[in-house]
Amino acid sequence: MSRSPGPALLQRSSAIGLGNTGPVTAARTQHREPAAPPLAAAELDRLRTAVSAALTEFLDRQRETLAAMDPSLIPVVDEVCALAAGGKRLRPAFAYWGWRGAQDGVAGEDDAAVLTAVAALEFVHASALVHDDVMDGATTRRGRPATHIGFATRHTGDELDGDREMFGTGAAILVGDLALVWSDELLRRSGISVAALSRARTVWDTMRTEVTAGQYLDLLRAAGGLPGPDGALTVARYKSAGYTVQRPLQLGAAIAGAGPEITDAYTAVGLPLGEAFQLRDDVLGVFGNPAVTGKSADDDLREGKQTLLIALAEEAADADGRRLLDDLLGNAGAGPEEFDALRALLESTGARTRVEERITERTALAREAIADAPIADDARAALDALAVAATSRTA
Repeated sequence: MSRSPGPALLQRSSAIGLGNTGPVTAARTQHREPAAPPLAAAELDRLRTAVSAALTEFLDRQRETLAAMDPSLIPVVDEVCALAAGGKRLRPAFAYWGWRGAQDGVAGEDDAAVLTAVAALEFVHASALVHDDVMDGATTRRGRPATHIGFATRHTGDELDGDREMFGTGAAILVGDLALVWSDELLRRSGISVAALSRARTVWDTMRTEVTAGQYLDLLRAAGGLPGPDGALTVARYKSAGYTVQRPLQLGAAIAGAGPEITDAYTAVGLPLGEAFQLRDDVLGVFGNPAVTGKSADDDLREGKQTLLIALAEEAADADGRRLLDDLLGNAGAGPEEFDALRALLESTGARTRVEERITERTALAREAIADAPIADDARAALDALAVAATSRTA
C-alpha cells in the first residue's frame, strides 16, 4: 500500500468536482509524463477472457429463456450478444482494478465472482450505445449496422407490415432496455456476497441514473441548450465519462468495502480520466481511421454531434467558418469533400489542438492522482497503464 494522499491530491479532487469543468485552455506541457508500465499480457487476457465468459454464459441462458417464450425473440438476444462481443472491456477493467486496489491484503470476495459482477458494466454500455445511436440517427456501430438499422432491414427482409424505420427504432429501444435490465440481473447473480452487493448498489444506481440523465443532456444540447464549451463538457461527463472510469472504480471500491479515502482518490482519478477518454472518442469520431474505429469519420459530422471540438471551433471561427459550420454540421446530404472542409476548419481554428492539449492535461492529472492514491502497488501499475491506453487509443 502507498502513502495516504496529501493536501495536493485533496486540492486536485476539489478542483475537478461537480459543476467545475475548468477553463478550456492550453495545457501546461513543459513536463513530459513518463510512459506507463505495460499491463502484464497474461493478466489482461485473463480479465478479458473472464468477462467474455461471464457474458456468454449469461446470454446463453437468456437465449434459452427467450426462445422458450417464442423463437422470434432469438434475434433480440442475438443483437445483445453482438453488442456485448465488441469493445475493449475498459469499464470492467477499471472496476476490477478498483477492487484489487482497495482490498488492502484482506481476504474478501471471490475473484471469479467479482469478475462476473464487473462484467455487468458491459450491458450498461451496450444499452447506452443502442439508445445513443437511435438519438443520433447513426448508421453503423463497430463495423456493423446500428441496431435500429439492422432491425429495419430485418423488417424489409421478413416482409413485415408498417413502417420499417419505426419498427427498427422501436426494436432498438427495447434491445437497449433489455440490456439495461440484464445488467441488473447479472450483477445480482454474480456470486459476490450480500454485503458487497448491497454496497455496490449505491454506486450502481447512481451510475445508471447519470448515464440516462447524460443522454437527455446530450439531446438538449443538440437542440440548442447547454451552449458553449462548458455545455459540451457537462454532457461528456454525465453521458460517458462518469460511467467509463469514475463509477467503475468506485464500484470496485464498494465491492471491497473501502472507506472514503479510497473512494475520494478514485474520484480524483476518474473525473479527469473519464473526460480525457470521452474527448479522445470525440477526436476519433472525426479524425479516426474508419478501418480501425469501425465507423465512418463523417458520421459524427453528419449527425451534428455538438462536441467540445465543435464548440471551440465555433468560438474561434470567423464569419465564413461559422457559416460553414451552420451549413454542413448535421447536414445528411453533405458529401465527403464537404466534411473534409469541416475537418480542415477544426484544424485551422486550433480546436483539435486545444482538445488534444486538454486530453494531455487531464490524463496527466489522473496519473498524478493514481500515483498518490492509497492503493495496492499492482493496482496502481494497472490503472496507470489503463489510463494511458484509454486516452491514446486509435479505436
